[in-house]
Amino acid sequence: MIRHCVFIRFRPEVSEAEKAAIFAEISALKERLPGFLAAHVGTNVSPETGMDKGYGEGFIVDFADARARDAYLDDADHRTTGAKLVAAAEGGLQGIFVYDLEIPD
Repeated sequence: MIRHCVFIRFRPEVSEAEKAAIFAEISALKERLPGFLAAHVGTNVSPETGMDKGYGEGFIVDFADARARDAYLDDADHRTTGAKLVAAAEGGLQGIFVYDLEIPD
């Protein structure tokens, strides 16, 4: 399994509604992309102040395997939503941190 972790520093003027819409678009991809197992969206709730380095919100998507993750990355709707995410992030791509983990079976 691949766990695709994305953390965002949103620009201060981005509304909660805009954030929710972006996250909903990502979650909706599960309905039509094979191997997209689950999406988890939320705000950082860690008590370790400052450890998030400003990446206060994000999402995690679980994929059956690297092939399913790669299909998600190549998907046109994902690319459209990704462009919205980049536009909403502080400094564009500088405001987004992506980390993928391979989770053994």
